[in-house]
Amino acid sequence: MWHDLLVALALMLVIEGIFPFANPSAMRRALTEFALINDRGLRLTGLASMVVGVVLLYVVR
Repeated sequence: MWHDLLVALALMLVIEGIFPFANPSAMRRALTEFALINDRGLRLTGLASMVVGVVLLYVVR
């Protein structure tokens, strides 16, 4: 179980690192835009991301 969790964490870090490595100025602009979104919008985005992740995990498993 711990092995799978660490593999998932490692893959998440690799995937999240691709965009700032490839285009740091666009990443900076995107983070600035995220800072302007209200709390409700960020919560809904986070919820949508979690739901998509759970559905994808269910489909893959």
